[in-house]
Amino acid sequence: MVRASDKGSGCVTEARKGVLAMVATATIWGLSTIYYKALSNVPPIEVLSHRTLWSAVFFGIVVFSQGRGTEVRAALGSRRYLAMLAASSLMVAANWALFIQAVQTGHALQSSLGYYIFPLFAVALGYLVLGERFTRLQSVAIGLASAGVVLLTYGLGAPPWTAIAIAATFAFYGLIKNRLPLGPVVSVFLETLLLTPLALIWLWGMHSGSWTDLGGRIGGMFGKDFLTSAMLVFSGILTGGPLILFSYAARRIPYATLGLVQYLNPTLQFLVAVAVFGEHFTLWHGVTFALIWTALALYSSETLRQQRMVVSQAGP
Repeated sequence: MVRASDKGSGCVTEARKGVLAMVATATIWGLSTIYYKALSNVPPIEVLSHRTLWSAVFFGIVVFSQGRGTEVRAALGSRRYLAMLAASSLMVAANWALFIQAVQTGHALQSSLGYYIFPLFAVALGYLVLGERFTRLQSVAIGLASAGVVLLTYGLGAPPWTAIAIAATFAFYGLIKNRLPLGPVVSVFLETLLLTPLALIWLWGMHSGSWTDLGGRIGGMFGKDFLTSAMLVFSGILTGGPLILFSYAARRIPYATLGLVQYLNPTLQFLVAVAVFGEHFTLWHGVTFALIWTALALYSSETLRQQRMVVSQAGP
């Protein structure tokens, strides 16, 4: 006979595993800036192409080893799914490209800002597209985040376009994925699969000398030295591994907890940008990040409050 206390203990153990998996995921994502900074000798689009190609290989091995080929064929046979996957693949490719470009060109602070404001951007998008309504605290949070961006624009003399674009592409990506009834591993495999022909065309053109990269360089970097080539291949695992951990965590912990732990990612990006890369942190950055962190605290507390209300209304 299994005692109730044993069941509870099992639930706690599973929840603890989920939190640890989410911490590992956010940590890998946050520290990946160091990895992509080390690839600064490789043009961003070439890095993006390899990340796409080797992610498709990695996810393909995972999906077919799990016997999920039927799901893949069903999705590819649906025009609706294909259209949605095409849109989500463009969003994720744009997001990856912006992230890699920001890190390589000394704008990792903007990348961290983008991932900080993404949840608030997503809430605003839900209001405009899905007809969702804000609570009072969510409205205040969005207002504070907007004020932060406006202040940074004033202080630096230009809007933080990279941060805004990163937040926007990731928010639209999340919106599409929310409407797509496919698991994260299968859907990301199909997204990278759809992008792979474009990646291969770009890499062929670079290595054959048919065209130059955006910086005017001729010839691809892959194959020129072992370490760079190995890092480009490993970018597929670096992309796929955390997503599998994320899926594992999502099945074991509440969504609100998942969201709170996820803020570890931009926090680590922020610390790496300032402490490791030595990016210039101005007073305007300080005020903006203070407003963003306050906004996220309000947003997170409201999310937790709503979750507790749902649980209490569900009853025992």
